[in-house]
Amino acid sequence: MHLGNVLAALLSWLSAKQQGGLWRLRIEDLDPQRSRREYADGLMRDLEWLGLTWDDNVVWQSERTEIYEQYLEQLRDKVYPCTCTRNEILAAQAPHESDGRIVYPGTCRNKNLQVSKAAIRLIVPDELIEYEDRVYGRQSVNLATHCGDFIVRRSDGVFAYQLAVVVDDAEMGVTEIVRGRDLLLSAAQQLYLYRLLGFPEPQFCHHPLLINEAGQRLCKRDHALALSAMRQHMTAPEIIGLLARTMGLTPTRESLTPEQLLPLFNWSKISPEDKCPYESLR
Repeated sequence: MHLGNVLAALLSWLSAKQQGGLWRLRIEDLDPQRSRREYADGLMRDLEWLGLTWDDNVVWQSERTEIYEQYLEQLRDKVYPCTCTRNEILAAQAPHESDGRIVYPGTCRNKNLQVSKAAIRLIVPDELIEYEDRVYGRQSVNLATHCGDFIVRRSDGVFAYQLAVVVDDAEMGVTEIVRGRDLLLSAAQQLYLYRLLGFPEPQFCHHPLLINEAGQRLCKRDHALALSAMRQHMTAPEIIGLLARTMGLTPTRESLTPEQLLPLFNWSKISPEDKCPYESLR
């Protein structure tokens, strides 16, 4: 975990507990090539060390493949197989699409392919998906122009993030989703799936990202803000206090447990601009 991961966990814990709700833990280990049990065990130890304890049993996505299959079957009239490679999709991109997004042009939609190994894509409508985000306000996304028909199961049989998390959130009774603003577009894709499957829609709360002094999003390259490094010279309350000050929840930097921060938490204090924790470290 790095500090950005801790921030998402902390804000979601605070928001859930302030409303008298439960804070659930799900391990998203669908991809066998990237997921190892020791990674999950380390994450859980970090959360416990920070004082962010979860309610109920841990949910493991790797144990829920048959459930995802059942829901994919419900979508059978709205999905199709796709054999396009990433390079083929990139070659078909319009010249103005230079912001890093990959918009699938629907190449395989009407091919009626009969192949054993193909990704499964969900047909999206050419219309706006709208929702109200607690921090970023009204969002309107046309999936046809922002991403195109998107994958719900990969060609290797692994279920895609979008379908798995929608099914899991609905079955776990999740009513509020707190995460970084880089997933604002994913919310529209997920809401489309919520509506197709007849699930109640959750509240979305996207928070600003933590950035370094160069204005880049925090990631694994920022070794100084990896939790494993911070634990060597900071206590858990010092890290919680650093995040509270960075996000504007407290006027000064002080050591706090999550429980001590709870009465000070309010979404109205969090502005949408990305935040640099290095400024609070000075």
